[in-house]
Amino acid sequence: MKPDKTTQALASRSARQPGPHRGQIRSGLRGSGGIWSAGALAIAALVLAPLLAVVVMALDPRENIWPHLIATTLPRYLSNTAILSLGVGVLSAAIGAGAAWLVVMYRFPGRRVLQWLLLFPLAIPAYVGAYALTDFLDYSGPVQTALRGAFGWASARDYWFPEIRSREAAIVVLAGALYPYTYLISRAGLREQSGASYEVARALGAGPFALFWRVGLPLARPAIAAGAAIAMMETVADYGVVAHFGVQTLTTGIFATWLEGGNAGGAAQLALLILAVVFALFALEKASRRKARYFQSARQSRPVMPVSLRGGAGWLACALCALPVAFGFVLPVAVMAGHALDNPQAWFGRGLGLALWHTLTTGGAAALLTVGMALFMVYGVRMTGRALPARLLPFTTLGYAAPGAVLAVGILIPLAVFDHALADTVLALSGRDPGLLLTGSAAAIVLAYVVRFFAIAQGATDAAFGRVPPSLPMAARSLGRGAGGVLRAVYLPLMRGSIGSALLLVFVDCVKELPATLLLRPFNYETLATRVQEKASLERLGEASPAALLVSLVGLLAVLVLARANLGKSG
Repeated sequence: MKPDKTTQALASRSARQPGPHRGQIRSGLRGSGGIWSAGALAIAALVLAPLLAVVVMALDPRENIWPHLIATTLPRYLSNTAILSLGVGVLSAAIGAGAAWLVVMYRFPGRRVLQWLLLFPLAIPAYVGAYALTDFLDYSGPVQTALRGAFGWASARDYWFPEIRSREAAIVVLAGALYPYTYLISRAGLREQSGASYEVARALGAGPFALFWRVGLPLARPAIAAGAAIAMMETVADYGVVAHFGVQTLTTGIFATWLEGGNAGGAAQLALLILAVVFALFALEKASRRKARYFQSARQSRPVMPVSLRGGAGWLACALCALPVAFGFVLPVAVMAGHALDNPQAWFGRGLGLALWHTLTTGGAAALLTVGMALFMVYGVRMTGRALPARLLPFTTLGYAAPGAVLAVGILIPLAVFDHALADTVLALSGRDPGLLLTGSAAAIVLAYVVRFFAIAQGATDAAFGRVPPSLPMAARSLGRGAGGVLRAVYLPLMRGSIGSALLLVFVDCVKELPATLLLRPFNYETLATRVQEKASLERLGEASPAALLVSLVGLLAVLVLARANLGKSG
């Protein structure tokens, strides 16, 4: 994006007029940056407070239920969580890396379209995919109904069919929804490699499989591992899919311990265990490539040149890339659209409009707050150079690794204590009971969204700041602009695109977030995500389908932006 007229004028004026030295400008920023530094510290404290609250509550609970959990449900929670995350990680890595290899290394029919479509399952929340698969393959679904009609079977005793509500089905659904993370990162890693490596391997007689196994896979392993780690962390955080399929994991354990058992301390202990599992995944991913080193030549390397696949091989590659798109995107959309067409009155159902309004207001407010706070903090750290905010900045991304259920524990319990104290104080001073101002409204949901998705906004704004030439803010400072003036006149005009993308991505994640919304919403408060979960849990997909399609439509907008940014320059 080109600088606007104000920025160009500042730069041209500074070129004609003498100004202070760069070090003097930096020193002046540090000397007057108290408000930016203090604000950055306050934002870091707000983002990290829920995670610290979980640790404190788990280490000093009112009732220690570890012995009871260890003797009863904890082994099952841990084993199911481990099997699910490992299965999803392996399957999503195989699908994502395989699809990335095909679209980067080969030309085949439909390649240009499929490289975009392979991202589309990100638009569909995993729990929507679970509801759609169950409806499609269940006993009363079209598949089994067609089988009974074709072969004359009268009941389920006449034939065998895989169990749909199972742990294995949950692995397949989650992998179908999460493989785009591995695909996107692996595709970028493969495209950045030098084509000379593959040319040498072909000259030495390596076939297609040997080329992938002995050259491409080792070089792309860091990217594949990073994508699989993201999929595994999302699996640990999932609630909608595992609850629908009846798989007891650590996340469902938080709901059961807190809502059914009424034990907040026990829920905090399980939340701390989930945090430990997530951070262990981080550590394992880094340890797996600790001794590996990957370098590129300093010279301009030749890009990878795709090889044309003709005949049956080309159509086979097309089918292999189309299959995950059909399962992860086409099937859920088709099932939900079919129910929506069969039940047109559901679009005017009671509560849908209010759920849409709640979704737009909470997601919009959270997106604005998250991006605004990230912008303030990153700018404050960059401009002032204070050590403490700079050291805290990386830790503010930890919220993205924390599942929504964990954040709900760390937010609601301390916030409820503060809310009751605030209400008692207002009542004592004014004689009027204001009620629960924070936990009785959507404020807790917004706070959870801010903490959960702060990493997205922080990463986008930090990258955008880094793309602004240093000479432009220096010119503005030399002409007497303060730190706020530099931000308004120079940075914001040049960062509009990145800020808009960050707002959209945060908003979409807020719309799809289910566990935190379920735990933190006030009584009788619905969003699109909770409406889908509530109606689908009652087997009323006809009423759930409009909300599911609206959530998917919002997600699709973000995927299109993501695809344009990452695939727009590809051939």
